[in-house]
Amino acid sequence: MNFKRILKHLSVSHAAMRRIFPRSTLDNIERTIREMEQTHAGQIRFAVEAALDIGPLIAGLTARERAIEVFSRLRVWDTEHNNGVLIYLLLADRKVEIVADRGIHVRLGQAVWETVCQEMESAFRQGRFEQGVMAGIRSVGGHLAQHYPHVGAGKINELPDSPVLI
Repeated sequence: MNFKRILKHLSVSHAAMRRIFPRSTLDNIERTIREMEQTHAGQIRFAVEAALDIGPLIAGLTARERAIEVFSRLRVWDTEHNNGVLIYLLLADRKVEIVADRGIHVRLGQAVWETVCQEMESAFRQGRFEQGVMAGIRSVGGHLAQHYPHVGAGKINELPDSPVLI
């Protein structure tokens, strides 16, 4: 059991998350996702969670494990071409995880996603949360555009573009 991590999670509130991600930032994130999705046939979701509850913390739930749970809960896997991508931020840990559906993951692999996560985390360490998220969305969008280029005018938006606050 990591007491330092538990204390960190207990100290990060939803109010703190709202200060870091005010409505204007959430609107910018949604707009950026929508714009990026015009360049490819993939789907991007962004979710931020202030902190884990005490039970999962005591059990040692990692940010990666939680991201996989959120990926499932938000049904990011439920796209026609298996090309949904979740960008998940666990604010208390300042940890970013990217979970990609099998269609895009087999084309890129975990190393690409880890690089994007590290770049975002670097911006977060400097207190640049909005810029870090925007850069991450653009990077993921660039990879999706390379492997799933947008074709034709009939693109269906399979998943909501709005950020999810947990």
